[in-house]
Amino acid sequence: MLYTAPLHKKRKWIASHLADDLMLRYKRRSIPIVRGDTAKVMRGEFKGQTGKVRRVDTKKGTIEIEGVTITKVDGKKVPRPIHASNVVITKLNLTDPWRRRKLEEGLPEEMKREIEKEAEEQIKEMEEEKLREEMEEKVEEEEIEEEVEEIEEEVEEKIEGEEKPEGETEKKTESGEEEIGEEVIEKSEEKEKGKEKKKEKKGEEED
Repeated sequence: MLYTAPLHKKRKWIASHLADDLMLRYKRRSIPIVRGDTAKVMRGEFKGQTGKVRRVDTKKGTIEIEGVTITKVDGKKVPRPIHASNVVITKLNLTDPWRRRKLEEGLPEEMKREIEKEAEEQIKEMEEEKLREEMEEKVEEEEIEEEVEEIEEEVEEKIEGEEKPEGETEKKTESGEEEIGEEVIEKSEEKEKGKEKKKEKKGEEED
């Protein structure tokens, strides 16, 4: 039943205990963990480490926490999946209206207002973080464009500085254009790889 259950049921089973203060505040012991929650590892080699949940794997019932990584043989760092039962939630992500409604059930009005206020602060932080990422991407694009322009200027100066017969000049011009093309392709590939990595991270976080 556990392994053959549909994903919408498995998702509800990926739950973690709340920290003592949250348990008293929300009058519940555990809750399904989601991306954006802050969790503390309670068992294993990463015991005591706290970080934001960056991904929830519904099929395997595991989560990935920022900063909890292992180093592969080739030196690359990869996230270390941790079972949801091995962590305690220390701060909830309240940006989801449906989740807020479920939490507010049976709570006094004063507590509901506090939850809504905290949710507004979190949404504001998310928007600011998104703006920062957009600005960083824009700056990276501008830097690449400047580098490409500099390369083009250098190649043009080399071509102008060398006096060659007409046939050789044409060849040099062609080779210069090829150099520019290669440099531009390299820069654009680097840029695309960076974007793909960011998309992969965001995609993983949204799973």
